[in-house]
Amino acid sequence: MRNSIDPKKRIKGPGLTKAGIVVFQSFLIALFAAIEIFIREKVGAVTGFSLWLAYFGAIYLGRKGTIFVSVVTPPIAFAISIIVLLPSVGGSALRLSRFGLDLVSGLAAIAPFLVSAAFIGWILYFAKERRA
Repeated sequence: MRNSIDPKKRIKGPGLTKAGIVVFQSFLIALFAAIEIFIREKVGAVTGFSLWLAYFGAIYLGRKGTIFVSVVTPPIAFAISIIVLLPSVGGSALRLSRFGLDLVSGLAAIAPFLVSAAFIGWILYFAKERRA
């Protein structure tokens, strides 16, 4: 939706490519999830807000034609980062049952953020595709 933004507030340059969006979102989500897992030993609202920031930051910073990648990447990046971070940072590696429980509770804690951001992102995607 960069075309509807005030021209004075636009970013300089062409914006992020599809690969840049994947790296940006993956790094942002993994960073906030690692911080929250290190401090609280589980994910929650901080990681949820980083998901929103990743969704809408990529939509704003991306080039024309990258909104699909901006909407699809965060759930995948979150799943990969939580599977990697829970055993390493969270200490769930010793027991498989604890890892499974932490994984399911983490996904349940983030579900409202994932669903709301994905819903808004898909609406933006389809609205932009319909206009084009």
